[in-house]
Amino acid sequence: MQVSVLGNGRWGAFQAWYANRIGHTVTSYGLADSPQTLQFLKTRSNGMLTFADSITLSTNLAKSLEAEVIIISVPSQSLRGLCREIAAIGTAGKQFVLCMKGIETGTGKRLSEIAGEELPAGNRVAVWLGPGHVQEFTRGVPNCMVIDAPAEADKEFLVNAFSSDLIRFYYGNDMIGNEVGAAAKNVVGIAAGMLDGFGLTSLKGPLMSRGTREVARLIKALGGQELSAYGLCHLGDYEATVFSPHSHNRMFGELYARGETYDKLAEGYYTVDSMMTLSQQTGVELPICNAVYQTLYHKMNPRQALDALFTRSLKQEFYG
Repeated sequence: MQVSVLGNGRWGAFQAWYANRIGHTVTSYGLADSPQTLQFLKTRSNGMLTFADSITLSTNLAKSLEAEVIIISVPSQSLRGLCREIAAIGTAGKQFVLCMKGIETGTGKRLSEIAGEELPAGNRVAVWLGPGHVQEFTRGVPNCMVIDAPAEADKEFLVNAFSSDLIRFYYGNDMIGNEVGAAAKNVVGIAAGMLDGFGLTSLKGPLMSRGTREVARLIKALGGQELSAYGLCHLGDYEATVFSPHSHNRMFGELYARGETYDKLAEGYYTVDSMMTLSQQTGVELPICNAVYQTLYHKMNPRQALDALFTRSLKQEFYG
């Protein structure tokens, strides 16, 4: 099967490497002047993985769109612009797979909603979500992930096409819950990093428990299934986000708490702004998201924000 991966950052490069590993014909597309593209063109490596000679490197978007399955792995806030570029070229009958975790700032829209609005009619959209880090996958450490789509036939096709000994896929059945849960766990990851930065790692247990409950309430208010928050896309991704040294969001939070800067993409920074939009739209209180938001966007002292979070008024654990 012909597969194109649009985006060659850390995760996009892995998608191309993985699809090639399991036998697909793969094209990796990137912007001609991006550091990642230039590095791959020069060495076929990004320091974490090396592309086999059978992977085609491309800077031609139109040519890359000729594949049967098109995986998109770009920063979440860039998705709408990319979809508009794709629409200008024109595609039909393609299976798009979104492999990012985020919510659009300003609108609070899920990524599949954006793709549905901007891609030409006649294309299909699925999401590929769940835990895992490139550094572990390339060492042969397996994990479980989720593929979700509006159509059962698309889910079955993609699960069969991409399952292997390295990744076991589950069928998703809640686009709202899986997308919102996957995005929100990055915010929890930032909060976890802040706890690490202040030497409060033991509070990660309460953070995970309350974070999952908070997101479950939001998912329900948006029309999704509360249980999705307890699945692979949210709670199941906490180890990779809340504890792992490879987590960009956790590391961003840790360095922020220490007053240091982090130069890599932490999607949770943008997602928390969107989470507050969803909170306003639904009326659902999101204490953890609000604490991170007040810290990052209104310069509240992070230690004070965390202290306020864990000294909130007493109440039943599972109220509401």
